[in-house]
Amino acid sequence: MVARVTRVLFVDDEETVREALHQWLTLADYAVATFEAPEAALAEIDERFPGILVTDLRMPRMDGLTVLERALQLDPDLPVLLVTGHGDVPMAVEAMRRGAYDFIEKPFAPEHLVEAIRRACEKRDLTLRIRRLSARTDAHAIESRLIGTSRAMETLRREVLDLAATPVNVVINGETGSGKELVAQCLHAFSSRRDGRFVAVNCGAIPDTMVESELFGYEAGAFTGALKRRIGKLEYAHRGTLFLDEIEAMPLPGQVKLLRVLQEHRVERLGANEAVAADLRTLCASKVDLRAQAEAGLFRADLYYRLGVACLRIPPLRERREDIPLLFEHFAARAAEEHGRAMRPLSARHVQDLVEQPWPGNVRELRNAAERYAFGLDRLGAAPDPVEAGPQPLAVRIETYERGLIEQALQQTQGNIAETMRLLDLPRRTLNEKMQRYGLSRGDFIG
Repeated sequence: MVARVTRVLFVDDEETVREALHQWLTLADYAVATFEAPEAALAEIDERFPGILVTDLRMPRMDGLTVLERALQLDPDLPVLLVTGHGDVPMAVEAMRRGAYDFIEKPFAPEHLVEAIRRACEKRDLTLRIRRLSARTDAHAIESRLIGTSRAMETLRREVLDLAATPVNVVINGETGSGKELVAQCLHAFSSRRDGRFVAVNCGAIPDTMVESELFGYEAGAFTGALKRRIGKLEYAHRGTLFLDEIEAMPLPGQVKLLRVLQEHRVERLGANEAVAADLRTLCASKVDLRAQAEAGLFRADLYYRLGVACLRIPPLRERREDIPLLFEHFAARAAEEHGRAMRPLSARHVQDLVEQPWPGNVRELRNAAERYAFGLDRLGAAPDPVEAGPQPLAVRIETYERGLIEQALQQTQGNIAETMRLLDLPRRTLNEKMQRYGLSRGDFIG
């Protein structure tokens, strides 16, 4: 029985071979497309392609090993069959080691070729069915990460899953606090790179003089103070995902070097003579329009087009007000559970107030408000309302008040620890201990 996947792409530089194979496979009920140029066949392939690839090993324009490598970059699970001459068997075995599905040695009987293609198509059919099932599972799982029932959030979740299934680089646009890093984490978690590292870098938080050492790493002795080798973020993200937040803040010299890494998939540490592999997917986030920045000469246009193969826009909270009560309850309930507190029910008046607020800080601001509510602090730094909160021990009131003061200072300084220490007159160690106790993270307050 012929598998449901029946499309076959065949690449060979000899016209007579292409014609013969087209005839054999058409008689066997396969939909065949033949190509003299490998590039034309590769243009047909993506992770949804319902078929397989068959290619000759020795061709003048591009050899079969290169075709195999490029095809597997487009879809690592694509069955690729190689047609080889007798003397090419060792090379074909090497191709199998690199991921080829099978090889067929010339001369071959048509029945032998058709049988090999049938097995490959069955494998492809199984792969695609598993992916469709996984996509349905992912659609359910992503709802617990990107929360909301609005049409805007339904669209965003669908776009994230669609892009996660591809290898393309993505630029994520959104206002401060809208959840750009969370979207990037979802793009990684639902991608084929999910088992690799997710490496996040805030470009706006790195001094200009440290950008290269932070991203590219360095060898011992590369500069004063470089006492031992350090692996940079680009190399650390090998076979995973690199997330560059506030990419617009990266200095132009760093943009030049980053572009080269993305083009060559190799990175050279400062002070090194040889480059190492850097197979990574790049996700970027920006609060500004990068295309406009590139057109104005404030951002390298060639880097923008390399990074922005696809773009995602995260809607601000004011464009999806119907999601506010659900998000607020989610954050408040989670905070209450983490700290062993009972969750106070929301009144209709409270819900109306939440929906009507402007929320310039978006989801981050809403989450902070929900956590204050869970601690009994309806206003930042204020004591809990005794009627709504009920009687509470003095120690609990002191804790909630202290947490509110620290949170207020962090918001005021946008996560600047040194400035927060100055405002609260606290030593670094004491501030760190209190932030850890109250579940406060500096990253949540960076603008």
